[in-house]
Amino acid sequence: MKKYLLLLVMALFAMVAAACGSSTSGEEGAAEPAESDEAPSEVTVKHELGETTVPVNPEKVVVFDFGTLDTMAELGIEPVALPQENIPDYLSQFEDEKYENAGSLKEPDFEKINELAPDLIIISGRQMDLYDQFAEIAPTIYLGVDTANYMESFKKNATTVGQIFDQEAEVEEKLSAIDEKVAALHEKASALQGNGLVILANEGKISAYGPASRFGIIHDVFGVKAADENLEVSTHGQSISFEYLVETDPDYLFVVDRGAVVTEGESSVKQVVENDLVKGTKAVSNDNVVYLDPNIWYLSGGGLQSVMAQADEIEQGISE
Repeated sequence: MKKYLLLLVMALFAMVAAACGSSTSGEEGAAEPAESDEAPSEVTVKHELGETTVPVNPEKVVVFDFGTLDTMAELGIEPVALPQENIPDYLSQFEDEKYENAGSLKEPDFEKINELAPDLIIISGRQMDLYDQFAEIAPTIYLGVDTANYMESFKKNATTVGQIFDQEAEVEEKLSAIDEKVAALHEKASALQGNGLVILANEGKISAYGPASRFGIIHDVFGVKAADENLEVSTHGQSISFEYLVETDPDYLFVVDRGAVVTEGESSVKQVVENDLVKGTKAVSNDNVVYLDPNIWYLSGGGLQSVMAQADEIEQGISE
């Protein structure tokens, strides 16, 4: 009898121990998903100049690309510093003294930037050659736009900003609105019988841009037929003469006035472009010369605000 009771007690003890072990194991298993569900504290960004690990929601950001700055502004994200010389008009709020001046687009103030001890630095084409110097100070990413793949590049940059600042859903929504706008514009522009030419006016000289160029979005994305498909693709465009404008004779002439945003004084680009030699072209005689806002075309571009504004300008230009 005693032996039977002893066996019964041992069996009960084993059952209780097994139950406790099962309970403990269950508690540990429940904790693991909780840890995996936590938002990441860092994100790795692959960009043209390398691969950089940056903190999520960085507090101190220095921005040297105005397109990225306008994307941040659209999302309600503020930088700690930026180059305050030649800030585009539509981003004039960043001229405020509460933002540190990080130098100019071409000549960053590295001493000031180093003092700020930023969590993230964002650059683009104008600062590409200085990447290593920026990277010595803080994690640095390159968010320049690839003009040969404009929309894909622009969307990737906007999505990257959304990932870094935990606003992916907001970026996706805004990109969808831009897609709708661009699709409608492309349909309208593609139906035009005429073609277009984009020129940059600079101190009395002019250069032309075609598909896949700095301003190629007008042809490649918005759908305006190019008056010249063989223009040289370069940052500064292909230098042309006014005789070239007469020979090419575009139906629409899109003009970006560099002098209006980099020099002081009133611009005289209209008198330069619409001179006696060019007056006989179809674009001038039909009043189809479209003066584009250099703030969004020359200084900026590639941002959530500027791409929408560019589409608006082209739509208005071909509708008048």
